[in-house]
Amino acid sequence: YIVECRDGRLYTGITNNLEKRLAAHNDGTGARFTRGRGPVILRYHERQPDRSTASKREMQIKKLSRSAKLRLTN
Repeated sequence: YIVECRDGRLYTGITNNLEKRLAAHNDGTGARFTRGRGPVILRYHERQPDRSTASKREMQIKKLSRSAKLRLTN
């Protein structure tokens, strides 16, 4: 998933419970990166068959430029 923080920065992560993870980001108990940058807005998500595949896809997305990530969200 990709979320956009209040300051416009993008955060990419994986989870098996997206609603719970978004709530954690928004209440300040999510990733260190998003703490103090909330609220976050979900911009993109995709399902993967297992955690290993999700982690590999997360790394692919994290290597993208900001503009490429924004293209994914449209």
